[in-house]
Amino acid sequence: MSGHLRRRPGTRSSLGALCAGLGAATIALGVVLAFGVREEQRVAARAKVNAAAAAAEPPRHPAPMAPIQMEGVVVRAATKDWSRKLHRRPLKAGEPVPVLVTAYCLSGTTRRGRYVRPGIVAADRKLFPLSRYIELYAGEKYLGRFLIDDTGSMIRGAHIDVWVPTCREAKIFGRQHGTAMLLPRPEIQVVQAGSSK
Repeated sequence: MSGHLRRRPGTRSSLGALCAGLGAATIALGVVLAFGVREEQRVAARAKVNAAAAAAEPPRHPAPMAPIQMEGVVVRAATKDWSRKLHRRPLKAGEPVPVLVTAYCLSGTTRRGRYVRPGIVAADRKLFPLSRYIELYAGEKYLGRFLIDDTGSMIRGAHIDVWVPTCREAKIFGRQHGTAMLLPRPEIQVVQAGSSK
């Protein structure tokens, strides 16, 4: 090479044009910084923004907490002494438990030997038994019905880890506080083959 700058093939601008553009932008920024925006323009812009915000949506006041009603079930917040009661007896179906909800994105199989999929959560087996369903709420938001199918070394106590397909979704999900409720096992009626019922 001969010590001078060469233009890359396929580029349309030269170094001189780039420097001229940067110089013009710097001068324009200096003019704005030196002279600023007129006070009446600033006041008018602020009034316009305030009027648009007031017209767009009236202020909402938080609604009082009411029980979430489901078919045959009313979900109430957990009591303060739920953890003391929990050590004396196993978790009952329909009992709300305050939990920390996180998300994970691992691939492979769960603790029960099944492939991970949407609708799977990891939980502590001492608190939530495997192969049971839970209803999960994050704050007031209903997240859905999940199958407890996995465990984890960092999942201890009242901690639910929801499986998501990508690690980006897991990071966005973050750590949320919510309520989990163990669902009762469905009634299964066994009918013998050949019977008249």
